[in-house]
Amino acid sequence: MFLGDYIDRGPDSRDVIAMLDQRRRTRSMVCLLGNHEACLLEFLVNPDMLAQWRQFGGLQTLMSYGLTPSPNPDAEERSALARQLVRQMPPAHLAFLRSLPICYVHSRYFFVHAGVRPGVALNQQRKEDMLWIRDDFLMSEDDFGKVVVHGHTPVQEAELLRNRINVDTGAYATGRLTCVKLEGARRTLLMTGNRAARHG
Repeated sequence: MFLGDYIDRGPDSRDVIAMLDQRRRTRSMVCLLGNHEACLLEFLVNPDMLAQWRQFGGLQTLMSYGLTPSPNPDAEERSALARQLVRQMPPAHLAFLRSLPICYVHSRYFFVHAGVRPGVALNQQRKEDMLWIRDDFLMSEDDFGKVVVHGHTPVQEAELLRNRINVDTGAYATGRLTCVKLEGARRTLLMTGNRAARHG
């Protein structure tokens, strides 16, 4: 299970997509849509999205596909870049991105990129919230019906809470990648580097 944000903020977005697409063909795995991938897909139909997307790494993703954007592309350049990206991106990469589900339910867990809107049933959540929500979700002590496993908001230490699990430890900035192993009620955090596993 991967929770999204495979691109941006680094030089190897193309290679990450290629690796995930290849592994998904040979292994049983689920890759969810993150807000970064959603921005790329939106950019292809609305090039003005680049004004927002560039703030968190969109230009680096374009460069990983061989494009050479200026630091602050105007409207004409944004449109040209969108057309170029369609030409440069392997069809398999675009198909991979378009196939990413927004959430996944398994047993007592609800997997999603950013979180959920408190007070709204899990099967009625809005895509925008599941990709972008922060404070309303993070501050909530509600029982969401299932334990929500998410990323999106970097924390210094992964969080194993009663109602949610946050595994985003800001790998792009810290070099520390975290995952959670779920076995019934047992929850184990595994981290890169010299950090011991944590159980909850």
